Amino acid sequence: MFGYRVPRNYTEALQLDKSNGYSRWYDAVQLELSQIKDYEVFRDKGEAIYGKNKQVVNAPDGHQKIRVHLVFAVKHDGRHKARLVAGGHLTPDPVESIYSGVVSIRGLCIILMLAKLNDLELWGADIGNAYLEAFTDEKLYIIAGPEFEELEGHILVFHKALYGLKSSGLRWSEKLHDIMKDLGFLPSKADPYIWYRENKDGTKYEYVAIYVDDLLIAMENPKEMIDQLKKKFKLKIKGDGPLEYHLGCDYYLDPDGTLVASPRKYVSKILEAYKNMFGEDPKSSKLPLDKNDHPELDNSELVGPDQIQKYMTMIGQYQWAVTLGRFDILSQVVYMSRFRLAPRAGHVARVKKIFGYLSKTKHYAIRFRTDEPDYSNLPDQDYDWCRSVYGDVHEEIPEDATKPLGKPVVHSVYLDANLFHDMVTGRASTAVLHFLNMTPIDWFSKRQATVETATYGSEFVAAKTATEQAMDLRGTLRYLGVPIVKRTYMFGDNKSVVTSGTLPHSILNKRHNALAYHRVREAIAAKIIWFY
Repeated sequence: MFGYRVPRNYTEALQLDKSNGYSRWYDAVQLELSQIKDYEVFRDKGEAIYGKNKQVVNAPDGHQKIRVHLVFAVKHDGRHKARLVAGGHLTPDPVESIYSGVVSIRGLCIILMLAKLNDLELWGADIGNAYLEAFTDEKLYIIAGPEFEELEGHILVFHKALYGLKSSGLRWSEKLHDIMKDLGFLPSKADPYIWYRENKDGTKYEYVAIYVDDLLIAMENPKEMIDQLKKKFKLKIKGDGPLEYHLGCDYYLDPDGTLVASPRKYVSKILEAYKNMFGEDPKSSKLPLDKNDHPELDNSELVGPDQIQKYMTMIGQYQWAVTLGRFDILSQVVYMSRFRLAPRAGHVARVKKIFGYLSKTKHYAIRFRTDEPDYSNLPDQDYDWCRSVYGDVHEEIPEDATKPLGKPVVHSVYLDANLFHDMVTGRASTAVLHFLNMTPIDWFSKRQATVETATYGSEFVAAKTATEQAMDLRGTLRYLGVPIVKRTYMFGDNKSVVTSGTLPHSILNKRHNALAYHRVREAIAAKIIWFY
Protein backbone atom coordinates (compact mmCIF):
# COMPACT_ATOMS: atom_id res chain seq x y z
CA MET A 1 0.00 0.00 0.00
CA PHE A 2 1.70 3.21 -1.25
CA GLY A 3 4.97 1.25 -1.38
CA TYR A 4 4.76 -0.25 2.13
CA ARG A 5 4.02 -3.79 3.22
CA VAL A 6 0.98 -3.80 5.51
CA PRO A 7 0.87 -6.29 8.43
CA ARG A 8 -2.12 -8.54 9.03
CA ASN A 9 -1.92 -8.62 12.83
CA TYR A 10 -0.09 -7.19 15.82
CA THR A 11 2.59 -9.88 15.86
CA GLU A 12 3.42 -9.35 12.20
CA ALA A 13 3.51 -5.58 12.76
CA LEU A 14 6.24 -5.99 15.39
CA GLN A 15 8.16 -8.31 13.07
CA LEU A 16 8.01 -5.78 10.22
CA ASP A 17 9.25 -3.04 12.53
CA LYS A 18 12.16 -5.21 13.62
CA SER A 19 13.13 -6.25 10.08
CA ASN A 20 12.97 -2.64 8.83
CA GLY A 21 14.74 -1.10 11.78
CA TYR A 22 11.97 1.27 12.79
CA SER A 23 8.97 1.39 15.11
CA ARG A 24 6.30 2.87 12.83
CA TRP A 25 3.74 0.12 13.26
CA TYR A 26 4.30 -0.15 17.02
CA ASP A 27 3.98 3.62 17.32
CA ALA A 28 0.76 3.51 15.27
CA VAL A 29 -0.67 0.87 17.62
CA GLN A 30 0.31 2.85 20.71
CA LEU A 31 -1.23 6.01 19.26
CA GLU A 32 -4.47 4.16 18.56
CA LEU A 33 -4.62 2.61 22.01
CA SER A 34 -3.81 5.92 23.70
CA GLN A 35 -6.78 7.41 21.87
CA ILE A 36 -8.92 4.46 22.92
CA LYS A 37 -7.96 5.29 26.48
CA ASP A 38 -8.52 9.03 26.08
CA TYR A 39 -12.00 8.46 24.64
CA GLU A 40 -12.84 6.02 27.44
CA VAL A 41 -13.96 3.39 24.97
CA PHE A 42 -13.82 0.64 27.61
CA ARG A 43 -14.61 0.31 31.27
CA ASP A 44 -11.92 -1.78 32.98
CA LYS A 45 -13.53 -4.43 35.21
CA GLY A 46 -10.26 -5.94 36.40
CA GLU A 47 -8.40 -9.11 35.53
CA ALA A 48 -10.47 -11.97 34.18
CA ILE A 49 -10.86 -15.00 36.43
CA TYR A 50 -11.26 -18.34 34.70
CA GLY A 51 -13.14 -21.35 35.97
CA LYS A 52 -13.76 -24.72 34.43
CA ASN A 53 -13.64 -24.99 30.63
CA LYS A 54 -11.90 -21.58 30.59
CA GLN A 55 -15.15 -19.75 31.28
CA VAL A 56 -14.81 -16.19 32.64
CA VAL A 57 -16.50 -16.45 36.02
CA ASN A 58 -16.46 -12.70 36.77
CA ALA A 59 -17.91 -11.60 33.42
CA PRO A 60 -20.48 -8.77 33.72
CA ASP A 61 -24.07 -9.97 33.77
CA GLY A 62 -25.99 -9.74 30.50
CA HIS A 63 -22.87 -9.02 28.45
CA GLN A 64 -21.60 -11.01 25.48
CA LYS A 65 -17.90 -11.73 25.00
CA ILE A 66 -16.48 -10.80 21.58
CA ARG A 67 -13.04 -10.16 20.07
CA VAL A 68 -11.19 -7.13 18.75
CA HIS A 69 -8.36 -6.96 16.21
CA LEU A 70 -6.09 -4.35 14.68
CA VAL A 71 -6.38 -3.23 11.08
CA PHE A 72 -3.33 -1.58 9.53
CA ALA A 73 -3.06 0.85 6.63
CA VAL A 74 -0.82 3.48 5.05
CA LYS A 75 -2.32 6.87 4.18
CA HIS A 76 -1.61 8.71 0.91
CA ASP A 77 0.95 10.91 2.71
CA GLY A 78 2.89 7.92 4.09
CA ARG A 79 1.44 7.92 7.61
CA HIS A 80 1.22 4.46 9.20
CA LYS A 81 -2.18 3.85 10.77
CA ALA A 82 -3.59 1.23 13.11
CA ARG A 83 -7.28 0.91 13.91
CA LEU A 84 -8.78 -1.20 16.67
CA VAL A 85 -11.89 -2.90 15.30
CA ALA A 86 -14.49 -4.90 17.17
CA GLY A 87 -15.72 -8.29 15.98
CA GLY A 88 -19.28 -7.11 15.52
CA HIS A 89 -19.99 -10.09 13.27
CA LEU A 90 -20.23 -12.15 16.47
CA THR A 91 -23.21 -10.17 17.78
CA PRO A 92 -26.92 -10.57 16.91
CA ASP A 93 -28.30 -8.51 14.03
CA PRO A 94 -30.24 -5.44 15.24
CA VAL A 95 -33.70 -4.77 13.85
CA GLU A 96 -33.02 -1.06 13.17
CA SER A 97 -31.04 0.49 10.34
CA ILE A 98 -27.42 0.57 11.48
CA TYR A 99 -25.52 2.45 8.80
CA SER A 100 -23.70 5.74 8.93
CA GLY A 101 -24.47 8.08 6.05
CA VAL A 102 -22.49 8.68 2.90
CA VAL A 103 -23.15 11.43 0.39
CA SER A 104 -23.66 10.26 -3.18
CA ILE A 105 -20.80 11.03 -5.55
CA ARG A 106 -23.29 12.85 -7.77
CA GLY A 107 -24.23 14.98 -4.78
CA LEU A 108 -20.57 15.64 -4.10
CA CYS A 109 -20.01 16.83 -7.69
CA ILE A 110 -23.04 19.12 -7.45
CA ILE A 111 -21.70 20.73 -4.26
CA LEU A 112 -18.27 21.24 -5.84
CA MET A 113 -19.84 22.90 -8.86
CA LEU A 114 -22.16 25.10 -6.73
CA ALA A 115 -19.22 26.18 -4.58
CA LYS A 116 -17.33 27.51 -7.58
CA LEU A 117 -20.50 28.99 -9.10
CA ASN A 118 -21.43 30.91 -5.95
CA ASP A 119 -17.91 31.90 -4.86
CA LEU A 120 -17.78 29.67 -1.79
CA GLU A 121 -14.55 28.40 -0.27
CA LEU A 122 -13.97 24.66 -0.46
CA TRP A 123 -12.41 22.93 2.52
CA GLY A 124 -11.94 19.33 3.45
CA ALA A 125 -11.75 17.88 6.95
CA ASP A 126 -11.61 14.50 8.64
CA ILE A 127 -13.15 13.90 12.05
CA GLY A 128 -10.63 11.80 13.92
CA ASN A 129 -11.93 8.72 15.76
CA ALA A 130 -15.45 9.76 14.85
CA TYR A 131 -17.24 6.67 16.11
CA LEU A 132 -15.57 7.04 19.48
CA GLU A 133 -17.43 10.31 19.96
CA ALA A 134 -20.67 8.34 20.33
CA PHE A 135 -21.84 5.98 23.07
CA THR A 136 -22.93 2.42 22.43
CA ASP A 137 -25.89 0.61 23.98
CA GLU A 138 -24.59 -2.85 23.03
CA LYS A 139 -23.71 -4.96 26.09
CA LEU A 140 -20.37 -6.47 25.14
CA TYR A 141 -16.92 -7.08 26.58
CA ILE A 142 -13.49 -8.36 25.55
CA ILE A 143 -10.47 -9.90 27.23
CA ALA A 144 -7.58 -7.55 26.46
CA GLY A 145 -4.75 -8.99 24.34
CA PRO A 146 -0.96 -8.32 24.37
CA GLU A 147 -1.33 -5.05 22.43
CA PHE A 148 -3.01 -3.59 25.55
CA GLU A 149 0.24 -4.24 27.47
CA GLU A 150 -0.43 -3.64 31.21
CA LEU A 151 -4.14 -4.32 30.70
CA GLU A 152 -3.57 -7.69 29.06
CA GLY A 153 -6.00 -10.25 30.44
CA HIS A 154 -8.40 -7.65 31.84
CA ILE A 155 -12.16 -7.57 31.23
CA LEU A 156 -12.94 -4.46 29.18
CA VAL A 157 -16.60 -3.53 28.78
CA PHE A 158 -17.62 -1.44 25.74
CA HIS A 159 -18.65 2.10 26.60
CA LYS A 160 -18.19 3.91 23.25
CA ALA A 161 -19.16 3.00 19.67
CA LEU A 162 -15.95 1.29 18.56
CA TYR A 163 -15.45 0.61 14.86
CA GLY A 164 -16.78 -2.82 13.97
CA LEU A 165 -19.80 -2.87 16.27
CA LYS A 166 -22.98 -3.18 14.25
CA SER A 167 -24.63 -0.11 15.71
CA SER A 168 -21.58 2.18 15.76
CA GLY A 169 -22.28 3.75 12.37
CA LEU A 170 -25.80 4.68 13.40
CA ARG A 171 -24.71 6.03 16.78
CA TRP A 172 -22.12 8.31 15.12
CA SER A 173 -24.59 9.42 12.46
CA GLU A 174 -27.06 10.41 15.18
CA LYS A 175 -24.44 12.44 17.04
CA LEU A 176 -23.28 14.25 13.90
CA HIS A 177 -26.91 14.94 12.99
CA ASP A 178 -27.40 16.73 16.32
CA ILE A 179 -24.20 18.74 15.82
CA MET A 180 -25.20 19.89 12.32
CA LYS A 181 -28.66 20.92 13.53
CA ASP A 182 -27.05 22.90 16.35
CA LEU A 183 -24.94 24.73 13.74
CA GLY A 184 -28.08 25.79 11.88
CA PHE A 185 -27.89 23.30 9.01
CA LEU A 186 -30.73 21.24 7.57
CA PRO A 187 -30.43 17.88 5.79
CA SER A 188 -31.48 17.91 2.15
CA LYS A 189 -34.52 15.82 1.34
CA ALA A 190 -32.87 14.75 -1.91
CA ASP A 191 -29.62 13.61 -0.30
CA PRO A 192 -29.81 13.51 3.53
CA TYR A 193 -26.02 13.63 3.85
CA ILE A 194 -25.84 17.02 2.17
CA TRP A 195 -26.56 19.69 4.78
CA TYR A 196 -27.36 23.28 3.86
CA ARG A 197 -28.08 26.65 5.44
CA GLU A 198 -28.44 30.23 4.22
CA ASN A 199 -25.37 32.43 4.36
CA LYS A 200 -25.38 35.47 6.63
CA ASP A 201 -26.95 37.86 4.10
CA GLY A 202 -29.46 35.28 2.79
CA THR A 203 -28.27 35.40 -0.84
CA LYS A 204 -26.96 31.85 -1.24
CA TYR A 205 -26.67 28.52 0.53
CA GLU A 206 -23.66 27.02 2.23
CA TYR A 207 -23.24 23.25 2.12
CA VAL A 208 -21.55 20.41 3.99
CA ALA A 209 -21.34 16.98 2.36
CA ILE A 210 -20.72 14.10 4.76
CA TYR A 211 -19.12 10.76 3.93
CA VAL A 212 -19.15 9.01 7.36
CA ASP A 213 -16.41 11.12 9.00
CA ASP A 214 -15.06 13.01 5.98
CA LEU A 215 -16.45 16.50 5.48
CA LEU A 216 -16.54 18.51 2.26
CA ILE A 217 -17.34 22.08 3.28
CA ALA A 218 -18.54 24.76 0.85
CA MET A 219 -18.93 27.98 2.84
CA GLU A 220 -17.96 31.62 2.84
CA ASN A 221 -15.86 31.01 5.95
CA PRO A 222 -15.17 27.28 6.46
CA LYS A 223 -12.64 27.99 9.22
CA GLU A 224 -15.41 29.39 11.38
CA MET A 225 -17.25 26.07 11.28
CA ILE A 226 -14.07 24.08 11.88
CA ASP A 227 -13.31 26.19 14.96
CA GLN A 228 -16.81 25.50 16.29
CA LEU A 229 -16.40 21.77 15.78
CA LYS A 230 -13.12 21.89 17.68
CA LYS A 231 -14.01 24.25 20.51
CA LYS A 232 -17.74 23.88 21.06
CA PHE A 233 -18.14 20.19 20.28
CA LYS A 234 -14.60 19.08 21.19
CA LEU A 235 -14.21 17.06 18.00
CA LYS A 236 -10.75 16.07 16.87
CA ILE A 237 -10.43 17.54 13.38
CA LYS A 238 -7.61 16.42 11.10
CA GLY A 239 -6.50 17.52 7.66
CA ASP A 240 -8.67 20.63 7.69
CA GLY A 241 -7.89 23.29 5.13
CA PRO A 242 -8.48 24.21 1.48
CA LEU A 243 -9.61 21.16 -0.47
CA GLU A 244 -6.70 19.19 -1.92
CA TYR A 245 -7.61 15.52 -1.49
CA HIS A 246 -10.95 13.90 -0.72
CA LEU A 247 -12.17 10.29 -0.99
CA GLY A 248 -9.29 9.28 -3.24
CA CYS A 249 -9.50 12.28 -5.58
CA ASP A 250 -7.02 15.15 -5.94
CA TYR A 251 -8.24 18.73 -6.27
CA TYR A 252 -6.31 21.72 -7.54
CA LEU A 253 -6.79 24.95 -9.49
CA ASP A 254 -5.81 25.47 -13.11
CA PRO A 255 -3.75 28.58 -13.92
CA ASP A 256 -7.02 30.29 -14.86
CA GLY A 257 -8.53 29.45 -11.45
CA THR A 258 -10.77 26.58 -12.64
CA LEU A 259 -11.25 23.81 -10.09
CA VAL A 260 -9.90 20.47 -11.32
CA ALA A 261 -10.73 17.03 -9.90
CA SER A 262 -8.43 14.15 -10.83
CA PRO A 263 -8.07 10.69 -9.24
CA ARG A 264 -4.44 10.59 -10.39
CA LYS A 265 -3.14 9.49 -6.98
CA TYR A 266 -5.69 6.69 -6.87
CA VAL A 267 -4.86 5.63 -10.44
CA SER A 268 -1.16 5.56 -9.56
CA LYS A 269 -2.02 3.42 -6.53
CA ILE A 270 -3.94 0.81 -8.52
CA LEU A 271 -1.21 0.79 -11.21
CA GLU A 272 1.24 -0.07 -8.45
CA ALA A 273 -1.14 -2.80 -7.26
CA TYR A 274 -1.23 -4.14 -10.83
CA LYS A 275 2.55 -4.40 -10.88
CA ASN A 276 2.53 -6.24 -7.55
CA MET A 277 -0.18 -8.56 -8.87
CA PHE A 278 1.41 -9.45 -12.21
CA GLY A 279 5.09 -8.61 -11.69
CA GLU A 280 5.19 -6.08 -14.52
CA ASP A 281 3.77 -2.76 -15.62
CA PRO A 282 0.72 -2.82 -17.92
CA LYS A 283 1.36 -2.43 -21.62
CA SER A 284 0.45 1.09 -22.73
CA SER A 285 -2.76 1.36 -24.76
CA LYS A 286 -4.46 4.22 -26.59
CA LEU A 287 -7.94 2.75 -26.03
CA PRO A 288 -9.54 0.92 -23.08
CA LEU A 289 -10.77 -1.81 -25.46
CA ASP A 290 -10.35 -2.35 -29.19
CA LYS A 291 -12.99 -0.93 -31.51
CA ASN A 292 -15.76 -3.37 -32.47
CA ASP A 293 -14.53 -5.85 -29.88
CA HIS A 294 -17.12 -8.32 -28.55
CA PRO A 295 -15.91 -10.00 -25.34
CA GLU A 296 -19.18 -11.97 -25.11
CA LEU A 297 -18.00 -14.02 -28.12
CA ASP A 298 -14.70 -14.95 -26.49
CA ASN A 299 -14.29 -18.75 -26.30
CA SER A 300 -10.83 -18.96 -24.75
CA GLU A 301 -10.31 -21.21 -21.73
CA LEU A 302 -11.87 -20.42 -18.38
CA VAL A 303 -9.36 -19.21 -15.81
CA GLY A 304 -8.73 -20.64 -12.35
CA PRO A 305 -9.60 -19.26 -8.88
CA ASP A 306 -6.43 -17.16 -8.60
CA GLN A 307 -7.12 -15.36 -11.90
CA ILE A 308 -10.81 -14.95 -10.99
CA GLN A 309 -9.77 -13.20 -7.76
CA LYS A 310 -7.42 -10.90 -9.66
CA TYR A 311 -10.13 -10.20 -12.21
CA MET A 312 -12.60 -9.20 -9.50
CA THR A 313 -9.97 -7.01 -7.83
CA MET A 314 -9.28 -5.15 -11.06
CA ILE A 315 -12.97 -4.64 -11.77
CA GLY A 316 -13.46 -3.26 -8.26
CA GLN A 317 -10.55 -0.87 -8.73
CA TYR A 318 -11.97 0.34 -12.04
CA GLN A 319 -15.42 0.89 -10.54
CA TRP A 320 -14.07 3.30 -7.93
CA ALA A 321 -11.98 5.09 -10.58
CA VAL A 322 -15.20 5.56 -12.59
CA THR A 323 -16.98 6.80 -9.47
CA LEU A 324 -14.22 9.38 -8.96
CA GLY A 325 -14.69 10.77 -12.46
CA ARG A 326 -13.02 8.46 -14.98
CA PHE A 327 -16.20 8.01 -17.00
CA ASP A 328 -14.06 7.53 -20.11
CA ILE A 329 -13.78 3.86 -19.07
CA LEU A 330 -17.35 3.52 -17.77
CA SER A 331 -18.84 1.56 -20.69
CA GLN A 332 -15.86 -0.80 -20.85
CA VAL A 333 -15.93 -1.48 -17.10
CA VAL A 334 -19.69 -2.14 -17.15
CA TYR A 335 -19.17 -4.43 -20.13
CA MET A 336 -16.36 -6.46 -18.56
CA SER A 337 -18.08 -6.66 -15.15
CA ARG A 338 -20.55 -9.13 -16.64
CA PHE A 339 -17.89 -11.85 -16.77
CA ARG A 340 -16.46 -11.47 -13.26
CA LEU A 341 -17.89 -14.76 -11.92
CA ALA A 342 -16.45 -16.92 -14.71
CA PRO A 343 -13.95 -14.92 -16.77
CA ARG A 344 -12.01 -16.45 -19.63
CA ALA A 345 -8.37 -15.83 -20.47
CA GLY A 346 -9.42 -13.35 -23.15
CA HIS A 347 -11.48 -11.42 -20.62
CA VAL A 348 -8.51 -11.17 -18.26
CA ALA A 349 -6.37 -9.84 -21.12
CA ARG A 350 -8.99 -7.22 -21.93
CA VAL A 351 -9.28 -6.03 -18.33
CA LYS A 352 -5.49 -5.75 -18.16
CA LYS A 353 -5.64 -3.65 -21.34
CA ILE A 354 -7.76 -1.07 -19.50
CA PHE A 355 -4.88 -0.68 -17.05
CA GLY A 356 -2.65 0.04 -20.03
CA TYR A 357 -5.02 2.82 -21.05
CA LEU A 358 -5.05 4.26 -17.51
CA SER A 359 -1.26 4.25 -17.37
CA LYS A 360 -1.26 6.45 -20.49
CA THR A 361 -4.04 8.76 -19.27
CA LYS A 362 -3.62 8.95 -15.48
CA HIS A 363 -3.53 12.76 -15.71
CA TYR A 364 -7.12 12.95 -17.05
CA ALA A 365 -9.38 15.16 -14.96
CA ILE A 366 -12.76 16.91 -14.68
CA ARG A 367 -12.76 20.71 -14.85
CA PHE A 368 -15.55 22.48 -12.97
CA ARG A 369 -16.44 25.17 -15.48
CA THR A 370 -19.31 27.32 -14.28
CA ASP A 371 -20.06 29.37 -17.42
CA GLU A 372 -23.50 28.78 -18.88
CA PRO A 373 -23.47 27.05 -22.30
CA ASP A 374 -24.61 29.17 -25.25
CA TYR A 375 -27.68 27.58 -26.83
CA SER A 376 -28.93 30.75 -28.51
CA ASN A 377 -28.62 29.19 -31.97
CA LEU A 378 -30.95 26.27 -31.18
CA PRO A 379 -34.38 26.39 -32.84
CA ASP A 380 -37.49 27.18 -30.81
CA GLN A 381 -39.53 24.09 -29.84
CA ASP A 382 -42.51 25.72 -28.14
CA TYR A 383 -45.35 23.74 -29.70
CA ASP A 384 -48.95 23.64 -28.51
CA TRP A 385 -49.49 20.29 -26.77
CA CYS A 386 -52.90 21.13 -25.25
CA ARG A 387 -54.77 19.12 -27.90
CA SER A 388 -52.40 16.16 -27.66
CA VAL A 389 -53.11 13.04 -25.60
CA TYR A 390 -51.09 14.60 -22.77
CA GLY A 391 -53.29 17.68 -22.43
CA ASP A 392 -52.17 20.76 -20.54
CA VAL A 393 -49.44 19.07 -18.47
CA HIS A 394 -46.85 20.84 -16.36
CA GLU A 395 -43.77 19.90 -14.39
CA GLU A 396 -44.70 18.97 -10.84
CA ILE A 397 -42.70 21.16 -8.46
CA PRO A 398 -42.50 19.69 -4.93
CA GLU A 399 -44.46 21.82 -2.48
CA ASP A 400 -41.69 21.42 0.08
CA ALA A 401 -38.89 22.34 -2.34
CA THR A 402 -36.17 24.56 -0.86
CA LYS A 403 -36.33 28.26 -1.63
CA PRO A 404 -33.98 28.91 -4.59
CA LEU A 405 -30.94 31.09 -3.83
CA GLY A 406 -27.66 31.80 -5.59
CA LYS A 407 -26.79 31.81 -9.27
CA PRO A 408 -28.88 29.67 -11.65
CA VAL A 409 -27.66 26.60 -13.52
CA VAL A 410 -28.35 25.16 -16.96
CA HIS A 411 -28.85 21.40 -17.07
CA SER A 412 -27.81 19.56 -20.23
CA VAL A 413 -27.88 15.83 -20.89
CA TYR A 414 -26.33 13.85 -23.75
CA LEU A 415 -27.49 10.36 -24.66
CA ASP A 416 -26.58 7.62 -27.05
CA ALA A 417 -27.39 3.98 -27.74
CA ASN A 418 -25.43 1.22 -29.43
CA LEU A 419 -27.74 -1.18 -31.28
CA PHE A 420 -26.88 -4.89 -31.09
CA HIS A 421 -24.15 -4.11 -28.58
CA ASP A 422 -24.37 -7.65 -27.21
CA MET A 423 -24.17 -10.17 -30.04
CA VAL A 424 -25.27 -13.05 -27.80
CA THR A 425 -28.49 -11.52 -26.45
CA GLY A 426 -29.01 -8.93 -29.19
CA ARG A 427 -29.44 -6.13 -26.64
CA ALA A 428 -28.34 -2.56 -27.15
CA SER A 429 -26.53 -0.41 -24.60
CA THR A 430 -27.32 3.05 -23.24
CA ALA A 431 -24.92 5.84 -22.26
CA VAL A 432 -25.94 9.13 -20.62
CA LEU A 433 -23.86 12.12 -19.51
CA HIS A 434 -25.26 15.03 -17.46
CA PHE A 435 -23.83 18.56 -17.25
CA LEU A 436 -24.58 21.50 -14.98
CA ASN A 437 -23.48 24.54 -16.93
CA MET A 438 -20.27 23.22 -18.53
CA THR A 439 -19.35 20.71 -15.83
CA PRO A 440 -20.00 16.94 -16.09
CA ILE A 441 -21.94 15.94 -12.97
CA ASP A 442 -23.28 12.41 -13.50
CA TRP A 443 -22.63 9.53 -15.90
CA PHE A 444 -24.41 6.28 -16.71
CA SER A 445 -23.97 3.25 -18.95
CA LYS A 446 -25.90 0.00 -19.00
CA ARG A 447 -27.05 -2.78 -21.28
CA GLN A 448 -30.72 -2.30 -22.16
CA ALA A 449 -33.25 -4.65 -20.62
CA THR A 450 -35.01 -5.57 -23.89
CA VAL A 451 -33.99 -6.39 -27.44
CA GLU A 452 -34.58 -3.64 -30.00
CA THR A 453 -34.65 -4.45 -33.71
CA ALA A 454 -33.83 -0.95 -34.97
CA THR A 455 -31.75 2.03 -33.93
CA TYR A 456 -34.98 4.01 -33.50
CA GLY A 457 -36.12 1.76 -30.66
CA SER A 458 -32.78 1.61 -28.83
CA GLU A 459 -32.36 5.39 -29.06
CA PHE A 460 -35.85 5.95 -27.66
CA VAL A 461 -35.09 3.62 -24.74
CA ALA A 462 -31.92 5.65 -24.08
CA ALA A 463 -33.95 8.88 -24.34
CA LYS A 464 -36.42 7.53 -21.78
CA THR A 465 -33.58 6.71 -19.37
CA ALA A 466 -32.05 10.16 -19.86
CA THR A 467 -35.44 11.84 -19.36
CA GLU A 468 -36.09 10.05 -16.08
CA GLN A 469 -32.60 10.83 -14.82
CA ALA A 470 -33.05 14.48 -15.83
CA MET A 471 -36.30 14.72 -13.88
CA ASP A 472 -34.63 13.16 -10.84
CA LEU A 473 -31.67 15.55 -11.05
CA ARG A 474 -33.98 18.55 -11.36
CA GLY A 475 -35.74 17.41 -8.19
CA THR A 476 -32.40 17.09 -6.40
CA LEU A 477 -31.40 20.60 -7.45
CA ARG A 478 -34.68 22.04 -6.21
CA TYR A 479 -34.27 20.40 -2.82
CA LEU A 480 -30.77 21.87 -2.65
CA GLY A 481 -32.18 25.34 -3.35
CA VAL A 482 -30.60 25.70 -6.79
CA PRO A 483 -32.34 27.95 -9.34
CA ILE A 484 -32.74 26.09 -12.67
CA VAL A 485 -32.73 27.97 -15.96
CA LYS A 486 -35.89 26.97 -17.83
CA ARG A 487 -35.89 23.41 -19.15
CA THR A 488 -33.27 20.72 -19.46
CA TYR A 489 -31.51 20.55 -22.82
CA MET A 490 -31.38 16.93 -24.02
CA PHE A 491 -29.25 15.98 -27.01
CA GLY A 492 -29.39 12.79 -29.08
CA ASP A 493 -27.93 11.80 -32.45
CA ASN A 494 -30.99 10.16 -34.05
CA LYS A 495 -33.06 12.67 -36.03
CA SER A 496 -36.10 10.38 -36.26
CA VAL A 497 -36.25 9.97 -32.49
CA VAL A 498 -35.83 13.71 -31.90
CA THR A 499 -38.57 14.52 -34.43
CA SER A 500 -40.95 11.90 -33.04
CA GLY A 501 -40.32 13.15 -29.55
CA THR A 502 -40.75 16.87 -30.15
CA LEU A 503 -43.63 17.18 -32.65
CA PRO A 504 -47.10 16.91 -31.08
CA HIS A 505 -48.67 15.36 -34.20
CA SER A 506 -46.11 12.54 -34.62
CA ILE A 507 -47.49 9.00 -34.70
CA LEU A 508 -46.04 5.91 -33.03
CA ASN A 509 -45.59 3.09 -35.54
CA LYS A 510 -44.01 0.49 -33.25
CA ARG A 511 -46.18 -0.32 -30.27
CA HIS A 512 -43.43 -2.02 -28.26
CA ASN A 513 -41.69 1.39 -28.01
CA ALA A 514 -44.82 3.00 -26.54
CA LEU A 515 -43.64 3.45 -22.94
CA ALA A 516 -40.35 5.08 -23.90
CA TYR A 517 -42.10 7.14 -26.59
CA HIS A 518 -44.76 8.55 -24.24
CA ARG A 519 -42.36 9.09 -21.32
CA VAL A 520 -40.15 11.35 -23.40
CA ARG A 521 -42.99 13.18 -25.13
CA GLU A 522 -44.92 13.89 -21.92
CA ALA A 523 -41.78 15.44 -20.39
CA ILE A 524 -41.41 17.64 -23.46
CA ALA A 525 -45.10 18.58 -23.36
CA ALA A 526 -44.75 19.47 -19.66
CA LYS A 527 -41.87 21.82 -20.55
CA ILE A 528 -39.39 19.81 -18.51
CA ILE A 529 -36.97 19.19 -21.37
CA TRP A 530 -36.10 20.32 -24.85
CA PHE A 531 -34.88 17.57 -27.17
CA TYR A 532 -32.36 18.27 -29.94
